Amino acid sequence: MSKSLKRVTRALAEAGLDCAPQEIGQATTARMAADLVGCDIDQIAKSIIFAGAQSGAAILFITAGGAQVDPARASALAGEDLGKADAALIRAQTGFAIGGVSPVGHLTPPRAFFDPRLIAFDQIWAAAGTPRHVFGAPPSDVLRISGAELAEFTI
Repeated sequence: MSKSLKRVTRALAEAGLDCAPQEIGQATTARMAADLVGCDIDQIAKSIIFAGAQSGAAILFITAGGAQVDPARASALAGEDLGKADAALIRAQTGFAIGGVSPVGHLTPPRAFFDPRLIAFDQIWAAAGTPRHVFGAPPSDVLRISGAELAEFTI
């Protein structure tokens, strides 16, 4: 088991969630993940990381799989301009590789925002530290343990 997958598994257990990550195969898009899991695309909780232009910090936006982050709304929430986060920043601040960024289990928990669309579902699915693993949990639990703020930031 990879270090990233262990961190996510530990974070879920420490939060009291009984939702062990599952290996589903390689998924590079939310549509692929939804097809592999057998759920609606908006039940996939994408973890999108931006870099704060002034702070240099990773800022996490947890959004429904079919939605896109609106850069202007995201920047307004973050209180600074946002740019693309490169793989080195993502790895250094979260401990995850691109494609496996989980909403929980970060090395350094980032400021995070949570898409209200996800709340509509009984269960959502999120990356569990690798591009091949996901975990399913109620969105209210993911919101709580991610430390995210519920906010509108999608197109």
